[in-house]
Amino acid sequence: MRFTVSEKQELINMVVQSDLGVNRTLREIGLNKSTFYKWYKAYSDFGVEGLEPSSRSARRQWNSIPQEQKNLVVELALERPELSSRELAYHLTDEQQIFISESSVYRILKSRGLITSPAHIFISAGDEFTDKTKFVHQMWQTDFTYFKIIGWGWYYLSTVLDDYSRYIVHWELCANMKSEDVKRTVDRAIRKAKLVTKKRPKLLSDNGSCYIASDLKSYLKDEVGMDQIHGRPMHPQTQGKIERYHRTMKTW
Repeated sequence: MRFTVSEKQELINMVVQSDLGVNRTLREIGLNKSTFYKWYKAYSDFGVEGLEPSSRSARRQWNSIPQEQKNLVVELALERPELSSRELAYHLTDEQQIFISESSVYRILKSRGLITSPAHIFISAGDEFTDKTKFVHQMWQTDFTYFKIIGWGWYYLSTVLDDYSRYIVHWELCANMKSEDVKRTVDRAIRKAKLVTKKRPKLLSDNGSCYIASDLKSYLKDEVGMDQIHGRPMHPQTQGKIERYHRTMKTW
């Protein structure tokens, strides 16, 4: 079974953060130990780029990026030198409606000599969330996590958690992890919480591709009336409550 870069990152984080230990966790999720350590070393040495497939087809896909888009990446990097490869990729998606993966941005900048530090260095963030909730349905946290259903394969658990009470407003298993799945999960959570005619909570998520998609941003703002908040890149503690819930689900 082939895994995407984001799936490899999720599995690495799952194993590293598990209370069960590496060997038992790998047995539980059905991942070969040598495969995991190969991914882990590549991620430690080269960041996200190390998790990219090395096949010829992958190189052809890299070469298919139009030259004008490569030039745009370089121009933006020179204008905003404080942004990481990950943040540049998000900026291009949000502001230019151009999707270039983080690893592709990294390769473009590296080929131009604009990379001075590894892409996987963690960005610092505050120890606490500055705007703490004071009542129910003031803010919701949402996230996806992976589950291997024995006999069926990999599924994606989409959860909406109330930040103040930690109550699970809604959850569902999805075959994909796309913006359409986020829309459906949020819509059903609103109906379950009986907030159809009431003020909507803010929605806190990480910076996954499904959460930063322009169509989701427009849907939440124009059709649902929800303000969207993203955690600091590479700082999962911002969404710590739902991360902890997913970790508990997988552990037990």
